[in-house]
Amino acid sequence: MQGFSWQDGVLHADSVPLPALAEAVGTPTYVYSASSIRAAYRRLEQAFAPLRPRLRYAIKASPNLQLCRLLQGLGAGMDVVSGGELERAWLAGTPMSEIVFAGVGKSDVEIRAALDGRASPLARAARGFGAPDPAGRGPVGLLNVESESELAAIARIGRELGIRARAAVRVNPNVDPHTHEYTTTGKEENKFGIDADQIVELFGRWDGDPGVELLGLHVHIGSPVPRVEPYAEAIAVLELLIDQLAARGHRIEVLDLGGGWPVPYREGEVPPIEAYAERIVPLLAERVRQGLTVCLEPGRSILANSGLLLTRVQHIKRGRAKTFVICDGGMQSLLRPALYRAFHFLWPVAWSGPAPAWLEEPLPGLLPCDVVGPICETGDFLARGRPLPPVFRGDLLAVFSAGAYGMSMSLNYNDHGRPAEVLVDGGEARLIRPRQALEALLEPELEALPLVPAGAWA
Repeated sequence: MQGFSWQDGVLHADSVPLPALAEAVGTPTYVYSASSIRAAYRRLEQAFAPLRPRLRYAIKASPNLQLCRLLQGLGAGMDVVSGGELERAWLAGTPMSEIVFAGVGKSDVEIRAALDGRASPLARAARGFGAPDPAGRGPVGLLNVESESELAAIARIGRELGIRARAAVRVNPNVDPHTHEYTTTGKEENKFGIDADQIVELFGRWDGDPGVELLGLHVHIGSPVPRVEPYAEAIAVLELLIDQLAARGHRIEVLDLGGGWPVPYREGEVPPIEAYAERIVPLLAERVRQGLTVCLEPGRSILANSGLLLTRVQHIKRGRAKTFVICDGGMQSLLRPALYRAFHFLWPVAWSGPAPAWLEEPLPGLLPCDVVGPICETGDFLARGRPLPPVFRGDLLAVFSAGAYGMSMSLNYNDHGRPAEVLVDGGEARLIRPRQALEALLEPELEALPLVPAGAWA
């Protein structure tokens, strides 16, 4: 839980007490530690240093522009999977050459904007909020191609624009990452990538096309991947393809290994990032010395344990079967428990006992509770049967390891506004996204309503 610690019985983000943040901006609120983000980025960078990898932050993990700018300042490029994320990466100050555009369903509109800034949806609106004109920004550094249909669209648009798009083909290696079925992406029954046995012929069909240049291979087998060996299995498939392609005269310049690097939501449940690097680096070191560029797309491994969700207890309900701790943050704020049955350690912000860490040895006096939210769904929960110390109406709870896929998956279900976001750096706390107000939710619909007869609302 680097970046978060109990000091004098109160949980702090860096040196900022969380009760003070809750008083200032309300709850539910996502709180991120800049020091933890920097440390996680440097740790990943150092682990894979022998490969001199190009790190491309996976924006889908946590897309706030200020977080993207923080990472861009550390040297990260950006991995995007939609036209919206493409514009975020660019607005964060990322050079287009440092952006990798992945995603299985790219539209012609998104492809065109990725190759020519004049097609950006911000071309007209950018000046209104102080952004530069995207018209001359150039094409993305790499398009990761998911299907031959998509490849044909890229080539056609490239020819129309007079641009030869740089592309890598995403390979489906049919490797089991041993993770949740919803986040498994490298098996033959998944929608992602092109089967490995089709790759060589695909390169042959598109060799020399003036609209697209195939110069790389991409793989992403899932997230989070709790074992090291599936990466080695996927790399073996890719290395065989590199050699087969070379025999046909196709040189692979870029190998994008994707992301999926795990973090411990419970202490010791996954190997450290260094274990993955120790296995992977020797497999690719010689190819890197011969000129191969390796890209990594970290997201969760940087942001998950660098952020938490701050939520306030609204009510305590003691029934015959269970005790419910009802909070203002639920599945609308943090969807992962409801969607994946994911575990997130949570604990009161005010705690005078020993540092609870991960509660490997349960403390005495705890009561099993269902920690739930305000949403009108039985599946709305943050934790079930979780041992907690006594908590009361008005108490603050911290839901840890929520920095990745927390805010990015938040919802407006039941007309709840999306949470606020705060970035803490040392002793400074900055609101980087205000809480979404009800009027912001209703405004587009009110603007679309027909005129209401006079007196109808009397």
